Amino acid sequence: MKSTLMALALAWASLNAHAVEYKSIVAAQSEIGFAYKQMGVTMDGRFRSLGGSIQLDPAKLAQAKVSIDVALASFDTGTDADQEVGGKSWFNTQAFPKATFTAHQIKALNPQQWEVSGSLSIKGKSVDVKFPLQYTPQGKTGVFKGTLTIRRADFNIGEGSWSKFDIVANDVQIRFQLTAQ
Repeated sequence: MKSTLMALALAWASLNAHAVEYKSIVAAQSEIGFAYKQMGVTMDGRFRSLGGSIQLDPAKLAQAKVSIDVALASFDTGTDADQEVGGKSWFNTQAFPKATFTAHQIKALNPQQWEVSGSLSIKGKSVDVKFPLQYTPQGKTGVFKGTLTIRRADFNIGEGSWSKFDIVANDVQIRFQLTAQ
């Protein structure tokens, strides 16, 4: 009897977790960070401004519409290189003020682990990406965590003398946590 009640409680909790449709990103509770290697040393940074649109019902992932915008000038490397990183050789924030991720497909691997496919656009270049996403329902909000690795050369990040990878590595890991309601 006790195991039947537990199974019913878990099934009810699972159904309730999927009863929420997320329609907005809570920027104040969301973050996007990045890690890269400079001269073999791992460096971390973050973007302070993000937004976008979301229409996502966990019970209807095939119908989800997600687009995330990141203000490139809002980066913080934690070093005195921020001004240079915003310049023409790196992000060129005057000509390309934002990066955008648009989801094309979200599929459930299990109720709280999804696989997301979409396109990431930075500096006028778009690259298809795929990454795992952890979903945690929290009442009327949902928390989405993920990590993906991009190659900065695919987006012309680090041009001219910076296009080599001897000082700054090509791989950049993007870590994010988005909260939606």
